[in-house]
Amino acid sequence: MKNKKVWAIAAIAAALFGLVFVFLNDKVSVSASTVALAEQGWKANFSSELQQDAIDKGNVYITDSQGQTVDVEMIIHDNGKTLEIPEIPTGEYQLHIKRAALKNSFLKSLVNTEVSFTVQEQLEQISGKEELRNYFAQLLEMQQNNEWYGGTVAESGEETAESSDSTSGESEAGAGGDYSTTNNQVEGVDEADLVKTDGSYIYSISEGRVMISDVRNSEEMAVAAELPFTEETYPQQLFLSGDTLVILGSSYSAMPMDDFRLPHSQSPYLGLTSIYLYDVSNPQSPRLIREFGAEGNLSGARLTNNILYFVTNVYPDYWVLEEQSEPELRPHRYDSKNGGELEPLPYDSIAILPGTTEGSYSVITAIDLNEPETNDISTEGFLGGSEQLYMNEENLFLTAAAYVPLNDETQASREMAIWLPQQANTEVFKFELDGTAVEFLASAEITGSLLNQFSMDEHNGYFRAVTTEGVVWDLASPSKNHLFILDGQMNQVGSVEDLAPGERIYSARFIGDKAYMVTFKETDPLFVIDVSEPSSPQVLGELKIPGFSNYLHPLDDDHLIGFGYDTKLLPVKNGEPRVVTGGMKISLFDVSDFSDPVEKDTEIIGGPGTYSTLQYDHKALFTHKEKNLFGFPAALYEESTGDYVEFEGEGALIYTITPDGISQAASLIEPTDSQYEDWNTAIQRILYIGGELYTVANGEIKCYNMETFEPIGSLAFNQ
Repeated sequence: MKNKKVWAIAAIAAALFGLVFVFLNDKVSVSASTVALAEQGWKANFSSELQQDAIDKGNVYITDSQGQTVDVEMIIHDNGKTLEIPEIPTGEYQLHIKRAALKNSFLKSLVNTEVSFTVQEQLEQISGKEELRNYFAQLLEMQQNNEWYGGTVAESGEETAESSDSTSGESEAGAGGDYSTTNNQVEGVDEADLVKTDGSYIYSISEGRVMISDVRNSEEMAVAAELPFTEETYPQQLFLSGDTLVILGSSYSAMPMDDFRLPHSQSPYLGLTSIYLYDVSNPQSPRLIREFGAEGNLSGARLTNNILYFVTNVYPDYWVLEEQSEPELRPHRYDSKNGGELEPLPYDSIAILPGTTEGSYSVITAIDLNEPETNDISTEGFLGGSEQLYMNEENLFLTAAAYVPLNDETQASREMAIWLPQQANTEVFKFELDGTAVEFLASAEITGSLLNQFSMDEHNGYFRAVTTEGVVWDLASPSKNHLFILDGQMNQVGSVEDLAPGERIYSARFIGDKAYMVTFKETDPLFVIDVSEPSSPQVLGELKIPGFSNYLHPLDDDHLIGFGYDTKLLPVKNGEPRVVTGGMKISLFDVSDFSDPVEKDTEIIGGPGTYSTLQYDHKALFTHKEKNLFGFPAALYEESTGDYVEFEGEGALIYTITPDGISQAASLIEPTDSQYEDWNTAIQRILYIGGELYTVANGEIKCYNMETFEPIGSLAFNQ
């Protein structure tokens, strides 16, 4: 009996020891960028909370390259997991953390007690292979220790539009007369699109190829040329610059033999964004004059002053560090002018964006198209991912999510409840454009997440952005919305915060000294904000109406057009009413009295299920300013019995919209007995040339008289 008691006590002790051992192995790690700028300070995120008095007690401190303690201001944020140094001189430093700095430190152990970082006056290129390898090795260590803060899941949102400089698809004079252009975000800055025209020919992407269609005789349109691509290449977007057709496509290429990363890599191929330049001075006989590209997925592309800029995101397989001592971790590029072989970027063309802990690159490539066959190509790689892109003629802005750690109590409650997206702020990186030279200027972190590229704008040297903080359905921490204004050095000078609690932004537009923002949960508040004084923006007016707008377009100085959805509230027994989306909705807003915006007219299109690509792609909007015409592709659905909807047809809708109201000019919806949409004939874009309107689909082009909208001719592409 005595032996049994001894063994029982030993077993209990072993179990308790094991339990304590598990707790002591609750590892706490630190995530921080290796590079910071002196004026912008430095941050470190911890996977567990710090004691608020850890700095005062000397349990967290900074030393310089000589090992001397540095007297610098340090702040622990309210969440207990973020330590910030607002300002610090240039130099090399180490952050030191003692275990006593941690809350419940007797239950935890530190993975890294020292974190090294460098503070620079301005962004510098990396020194070479060793610095790049160390950067990725640190990221790999963080991930292995469950310290990965790089990613976040944001709410999905519909497209919005902004910028007082939008060209709104205004016409140009060309060989074929007046014709429409892409509905660009900023005047003078063209955006890549599925369809382009020079007034005589229409260039469009169709089933993995580019079609050049001769539309000079609209009754007898014909295919002038077809540009096929291999199975490894898929054309995505187009530009037309004088006699140069620019095709941007995704492609795959075998890795260079000295960079073969198997067996760990998923594939022996590199994903590339490839650019094909064609001379179309004779559209009947286009001639390929150059091919070049950069590794990564296409993030965005712009064309201004005849200079092409495009950005790719590259995700290097740095896990290969576990298997190889010196893998190639630089992005690749190629150029047919130099033989077309893939080669990594030089180290002096790579820099680490301040504040980033991303394992990806943003690669910015530029070429002057005035001499497309011979001009040099500029390619710069920046460690730090990018999500949204805004560009005017002077500057380019990239954004990336910045993870915000939750305190331990909130984190634990969320893990025990339903899954919720993590909170993220937004890092904004500003680059100056000087010809093909792209130079990093400054960066800033703003609270909340951007909806998309149209949530930001630059006007008179000030950067403006609207964000949503939090998640709409998180009752413990309701969402709220903000507007921020930053100066040329990306220092915040003004803001309007905590708008529309419990809602999120669905659209925004900046027009000169006014900002318009639409949020939604049950109704559609349209906010009018005066941003004429950057240091003190003010909400002037608010309008609440059923439904919401997810694209805003200026009609004139006193009127806005909103494209979105109608909604209604359905009662729920013993609960809050349920919001149900109805048909598509066009709203005409009168904002002549900024303090009292009015919905002057509305148009409801179809029933539940009706939609347009315009609601998530602003380039799908057709406009003719002189004729007050606005059009968009549409798929029409109507309510059926029960909760079912029936497909009625698809095509395009054209409206006349003036300050007096909205009226339908034409319905180009083709009724059908089919239950499904036809992707081959679904309209992608609408444009006009002279007095004729064209609809462009994957498999056909149709032409209509723009006065009567009677059909004139059609052209079907061979499949």
